[in-house]
Parts: sequence; structure tokens; C-alpha cells
Amino acid sequence: MIIRDMDCYNNFAYIYDDLINNDINYELWSNTIMKVCKECNIDNKDYLDIGCGTGNLTEKIVPNFKNSWCVDLSSDMLTKAQEKFIYKKLKVKLVCQNMIELNLNRQFDLITCCLDCTNYIIEDMELTKYFKSVIKHLKPNGIFIFDINSYYKITEVLGNNIYDYDDDKITYIWDNNLENEIVDMYLIFFIKEGQLYRRFDEHHSERAYKCEQLEGILSECGFQVLKKLDNYSDKVPQLNSERIVYVVNKKENN
Repeated sequence: MIIRDMDCYNNFAYIYDDLINNDINYELWSNTIMKVCKECNIDNKDYLDIGCGTGNLTEKIVPNFKNSWCVDLSSDMLTKAQEKFIYKKLKVKLVCQNMIELNLNRQFDLITCCLDCTNYIIEDMELTKYFKSVIKHLKPNGIFIFDINSYYKITEVLGNNIYDYDDDKITYIWDNNLENEIVDMYLIFFIKEGQLYRRFDEHHSERAYKCEQLEGILSECGFQVLKKLDNYSDKVPQLNSERIVYVVNKKENN
């Protein structure tokens, strides 16, 4: 028997960690980020994580900073993050806010926005607004680290392909539709609850950005690129890299 449920944000927050922790090495990511912070000689005082989700990355970086904030559009994701922070006795300020309209009235030494949150911004004007809001919150000597699903990944790996997944608790079907450099991802989840399966549907859209296009907008907004990494490794991105990490800071006189 299938129970149909369309309360997507709540349900997705509920299963998010079960799905994502199999694919993402948060220990590696956080170690790379802190290594970059040391190389850039930033103060370990104020940290902001944008699009924090359930706080998997945040919780690993927070102990290195005096003051930490995290922002997400989903209150359900923030609730899950808060549970982790309380359990680990981490002091973090949580804010439910759209990252395009970021307004915290303070500046930070390190700002992160990871796991391809930036790809979810579809329009150039909104991307510009997002970068401008970030630079407004960045201290003069601070750094902004974010990643994107590469143009190659969105157009070639995700593309118009269909994926599926099945284990003892979760089954999903993932159907992609690529058009005009935007991939629409339609996911149908079935979550086992006793003898029943509860269904809920998700729809996500991501835009494929070419590096030169993204870097042009960064420059227009007052950023300069310090380095690019292949998926939080020490390697530089290749044509077939699937995740590209940007380390940027403010241009002089910005």
C-alpha cells in the first residue's frame, strides 16, 4: 500500500542525511576549507554557512570559529541542523532566509555555500543579487568558498538521464529533463514505514554555468578568484570535473 504525501520540504529534511551521507565526504570538505583559511591567513572569528541544509558541513567547521551563523530557506532543514548543534553542544545562530536576499547586518571572515546551492539560482539578475549580498557580508580580508555542479556534470552526467535507488528504507526514481542549460530533476520517493510505503514528490532545477560566465559575474560584483579546486581536492578542475570549488575574496577598493 502507498500513502501519498506532498509535504516535500518536511519529508526531504527527514531523509536528507540518509541519502547525502553516502555520497559526500564532509570530513574532507571541511579539512580542505580550513586548510584554505590557513593559507589565506583569515581570522577564525566569524563564520557564515549559506544553504546549510541539515548542518552536516557546518557542524565540522563551527568548532574552529568564535561566532557562527547558518542560513537556509527551509525551516525543516534548520530544525534538523539545530538538533545536531544541540546534541554536540555547538553554539550557532540559525536564520531562515533566502540567500538571494541575505540580510544579517554583520560581516564574516569566512562564508561558505556548498553542495551546488549556487546552481539553484537560474537567472543572471538573481545570481548578481546573490553575489552582491554575499560581498556585503564579507569582511575586507575574508574569503568566500562555494562550489557548483560543473557545466559538464549538468549537461552530460545529469542531462536527460534517469536514475534509481533502492535500499531497505528508501526507494526513489530520479528523472531529468535538460533544456536551455537548465536541468529539471523530478524525484519520486517511497519511504518504508512498517508495512506501508509513504510517497512524496520533489522537483529541483539547476542551471549549468560555464566558468567564464560565472567568473565574469563574480568580477562585476567585486570578487576576484583566488583559486579553483576539483571537488575539494588539491587538484585543479579538469574538463570532466563534476564539482568545481571557488575560493574568492574582495577586489582591492571593494
